[in-house]
Parts: sequence; C-alpha cells; structure tokens
Amino acid sequence: MGWLLSFVVWLLEALGAIVAINLLRQALPRNKQEPPTVFHLFPFIGNAVSYGINPPKFFEKCQAKHGDIFTFVLLGKKITCYFGIDGNDFILNGSHDDLNAEEIYSPLTTPVFGSDVVYDCPNSKLMEQKKFVKFGLTQRALECHVPLIEQEVVNYIGSEISFLGKSGKMDVSKSMAEITIFTAARALQGYEVREKLTAEFATLYHDLDMGFQPINFLMPWAPLPHNRKRDAAHSKMRAIYMNIIENRRKIGLKDGSDMIWSLMNCNYKNGSPVPDKEIAHIMITLLMAGQHTSSSASSWIILHLASRPDITEQLYQEQVQNLGHNGRLSPLQYADLSKLPLLHNVVKETLRVHSSIHSVMRKVKRPIEVPGTPYVITPDKVLLSSPLVTALSNEFFPNAQKWDPHRWKSLERETDTSDESIFRGARSPYLPFGAGRHRCIGEKFAYLNLSVIVATMVRNFRFFLPNEDKNLPQTDYSSLFSRPKQPAMIGWERRHQDDNGLP
Repeated sequence: MGWLLSFVVWLLEALGAIVAINLLRQALPRNKQEPPTVFHLFPFIGNAVSYGINPPKFFEKCQAKHGDIFTFVLLGKKITCYFGIDGNDFILNGSHDDLNAEEIYSPLTTPVFGSDVVYDCPNSKLMEQKKFVKFGLTQRALECHVPLIEQEVVNYIGSEISFLGKSGKMDVSKSMAEITIFTAARALQGYEVREKLTAEFATLYHDLDMGFQPINFLMPWAPLPHNRKRDAAHSKMRAIYMNIIENRRKIGLKDGSDMIWSLMNCNYKNGSPVPDKEIAHIMITLLMAGQHTSSSASSWIILHLASRPDITEQLYQEQVQNLGHNGRLSPLQYADLSKLPLLHNVVKETLRVHSSIHSVMRKVKRPIEVPGTPYVITPDKVLLSSPLVTALSNEFFPNAQKWDPHRWKSLERETDTSDESIFRGARSPYLPFGAGRHRCIGEKFAYLNLSVIVATMVRNFRFFLPNEDKNLPQTDYSSLFSRPKQPAMIGWERRHQDDNGLP
C-alpha cells in the first residue's frame, strides 16, 4: 500500500504543478494583439464544463467581463469569440480563404450525412449542391407542400393516442419531433420516404442522430457502440434512398414536386448528373439537419402558447377573421399564410429566443486583423460566432429575454418599413438561419413547415400548462442542438363546433 500512497502523492503534486504553471502563464502580461483569455484552472479542460452546462450564460458572463472579443479554452482548443453585429458579420461573412467550416464540421457530419456532400467536398461543389436544393424549393413546390403538411398534422392528431378524446396531456417534445419529421418527409422527401417512416426507419434515424453527440467532435472515429450503430444506420438509410431513386428511374418518373425528383434532374457545371449516391446523401442531410431546428422550434412554440392562452386565441381569431368563409375554415393554402402576420411573428419570435444552435465555428487559416481593434486572430484559433447573443440582447430587443411576438409589429411600426428589411445581411442581430455562404438553405421551408403545423394545431386545440407547474422547461444543452428539457408536458382541449362554427 505504501507504493500506492506514494503514487497518489506524486500525482497530486504533478497536478498541482500543472495548475500552478497554468495560473502563472495566465498572470503574465499578454500580447496586446491577443484577445483576453477567460480564466481557467486546468490547461486542457479549460472552460469546457461551464461552457457545456449553459453556453448562453457562459457567453453572457464572459462578455460582461471581457467585451465582445475574448478567447476561452475548450478541451485543448483556443476558441476566440466575437459577438455583436460586427462579430456576426466578421465571422459569418468571412472569406473562405480566411475562415474554414469544413475542418471544424466534416469529422462530425461526414459519418452521418455521407461522403462527397456538404463538408466532405470542395466548397465550390457545396455551393452547387446548395443551388440544387434551392431549385427544389421553388414557389410551385412550396405551394404544393402546404396541403401535404396540413394533412400530415391532421392525420397525426386524429390517430395518435396522446390526442384521443376531448382533452388530455401531451409530451410536447415527443409529439412535435414526430410531427415535424412526418411533415418534412412527406413534403420534401416524397411519399415513398413517408411510407417508410415505420418503427425501423425511426430506429435508423435515432441511431444516425446519436452521431451528433458532443464527444464526436473529438473522436468521431472512436469504436464506440453509438458510432457503430451510426455507421450501420447510414448504410441502411442510404440503401433505402438509392432503392427509391432506382425504382423511379425504372418507371420513368418525369415530374414531381419533392426534392428527390428535383435532384434527379440536376447537373453539375461540368455537365455530369448528380450521382445517385450523392442524391441519397443530400436527402439524409436534409432529413437530419432540418429536423433539429424544426422540432425544437415547434416544441417551444406550443410550450409558449400553453403559457399564453391569450396569444393562442389571437392566432385562432386571426384565422377566423382572415380565412373564414360561411362559418368554416377551409384547408390551408400557400396564399393564406401571408394573411396571418401574427402567426409569422410567433415563429420569428420563437426562433429569436430559442435558437437550436448556440455556437457557429470557423477554423482560422491565416492571421486576420479585426478592424477597429488591436487584435490579430492567429491560425491556432477557432473563431466562434453566436447570433443568439445579439438576439437576446436588450440593445437590439427591449426586454429581450421575454417571448413577445407582438414586438415585431412594433419594430415594423417604429422603422416604418417591413420586418424583412429591418435586419438584413450578416450585420444583423437576428440571424436564426445564419448568414454568408453557409446560410441555411431551408429557411423558406422551415418557416412554411412551422407556420402550417402551428396554424393547424391552433385550429384544433387550446393549450395550457398543468396546474401543478406554470413554468416552462429549461433548455437542454447536453447535445449539440438545444431543445426543451424532456419530458415537457402540457394540457390540451379540443375545440368544438360552437367556436364560431369552426373549424
């Protein structure tokens, strides 16, 4: 036992020496071209714990002490944050030669999405792929999606056990995750994919989703059980999509409104068609990447509506007044959405308060001067932008922490312009879908999907928080995508025909 005690003593002394050296280094005068460094006790771990528990709170604390530009240590990496509208523009609009997203995200996303797409291909090819997806989100396609999305919601609330009867309770996160994957699959992915959303497909999705665990930022290659399941799920899901594509080619499908059909008819600039494998990988990307934002946002919307029944009724009456005909609400059409400004603002406000992505990172490729500051960001750093910081800043949004969809009407009135032109470009405090070359291409569909889902839910239900708990759940930051902590239970009551004879 003597040797063990000696070893423990030696280990503690070594650890103490490492900590002491780290503290001494932080106490030394810093290079004036280097941003201030956030205090940390252990050199490799750095600020990983406080950042991982609650990133927005960590950002707020550091920003209050150091300003908009500072560096923190995350598992051996130097992460330099640049906040504010200048930071948003500097990082999100940065040159590809200066700031690189592929080196940050490719090890994480490629095993999930697949090879030769997104971050596993040259940036020029990614830009072409983004254009292909945009071709599939035409006005005509969006118009076709509305009735499909509405019907999926109607089918779900008419058959799911959580919605049987005149009233009951629902686990918001579970229900909205299922609704959003059904609606996105039917609209974007096509009827064949929607028909395959069985228990087996749900398992494949879950196993792929586990590939986004934070540890995979460091060791995506590790022979861990969840990574083996991830790889098997990717292989099976790719086979499903390629089988759908092969069958379509056999029957000679000439027209369609879903994304698979659109990609099957796209060619790269060199004239070559998009290979079936790449089509499959792009479809996996669309399924996985869009689901997190839509699922989280729709969950938060329903939770807020449960806490604000007055807003729920305003949304319902907005439909009654603007879309009602002879005492009935007809099925939703694309043109109807422009007649529902409060619904639009509910979606906007929720995306402002509850961004599912709190950190956007870029690898610094060469020394970059930060205009208006003495700082030079060197290639040993990773730059981090967080549009959530400006979205929750009282400087840009009075009482910013409060969920208030009516604020957007006030902003429009104060600026005497439309809300779309208030915050334009990367120098904006409101960037729920990012900016620059990596701006989310699914923005229009996300707004459409969320709007139709919420409009349909409001037509059919009133929501309320359970009597025993009037507080909304906290945000869960344990994965790479923020969401409400589960379970998040609310109550619902089905609307009746005597509510103005509608719906």
